[in-house]
Amino acid sequence: MTDPLALDPVLPERERSRLTFADDVPHDERYRIFEEHVAAGGKVEAWDWMPDDYRTGVLRFVEMHANSELMGVLPEREWLMRAPTLRRKLALTAKVQDEVGHAQLLYRVAEDLGKPREAMFDDLLAGKTKFHNVFHYPTRSWGDIGIIAWLVDAAAIVAQQALRDSSYAPYARTMRKICWEESVHIMHGRDVVVTLVTGTPVQRAMVQDALDRWWGPLMQMHGPRSPREKDRDLAWRIKAKTSEELRQEFLGIYVPRILELGLSIPDPELRFDAVAAEWRYGEPDWEELRTVVTNHGPMSEARLAFRRLNREETRWVRDAILGDPQLAA
Repeated sequence: MTDPLALDPVLPERERSRLTFADDVPHDERYRIFEEHVAAGGKVEAWDWMPDDYRTGVLRFVEMHANSELMGVLPEREWLMRAPTLRRKLALTAKVQDEVGHAQLLYRVAEDLGKPREAMFDDLLAGKTKFHNVFHYPTRSWGDIGIIAWLVDAAAIVAQQALRDSSYAPYARTMRKICWEESVHIMHGRDVVVTLVTGTPVQRAMVQDALDRWWGPLMQMHGPRSPREKDRDLAWRIKAKTSEELRQEFLGIYVPRILELGLSIPDPELRFDAVAAEWRYGEPDWEELRTVVTNHGPMSEARLAFRRLNREETRWVRDAILGDPQLAA
């Protein structure tokens, strides 16, 4: 397991205890100094003092990210044995392995904020915590695998790149490693899509069908618009951009690339407004998003049931290793 603290620490060891809000000062003064530190671009380490609402905000954010990495492998895992060639099978296996590793890193970051990993698993499998909407949908063809790796991962990395400067230093360091690996996943996905669109008419139609089905969830992925001034995660610099800023960035990069391949985007209202310098698009179905992320999506229960079964079947391994200190040594 990679220790996030080993990933390019932001502050040298000798400086980590010199933050003013770590001093023995009255709570209100400490809180004010902490806010000023974060607002000025300062970083917070796991051992630093932090307000309860900051700790809770980071934990909630990182835990959902970890859940999404863990659950996100399932749509692609279903195609490991159905990949069309050995090279594709190996590439997809490597991608799935990376995503599980990302979950491992993120759960480790979340643990340092005070919630045990087993408690996070319990809450995920009980439906008390969420994972991203795109992982509640079925994968119907090999074209889906290409669209997920190329566009779903691209929408994710747009958000993840902005997290590399998160005020919570362990998360920021971990995101640098994750973003590098996600960039490889995007290249893998684009290669799958390009191969299919330059193949037979049936293969090209397969990709277009996948894009048609995934476009709605993609546009919902970053969430509804929200005022910047009311977003506490932005104020704490846990994240750096609003949902609409992320969606606009994704559209600006990937709409031209999609059209370049001769694919059509299933939104007749999609266009770039040169005067406003932003993309206009048909309003995403936010009611569908709310339904899906509360575990009422097409594959929500099936995927959670798989995780519950998998956890139960591997319980003996955890009991054998963690239950006896001598075995764990």
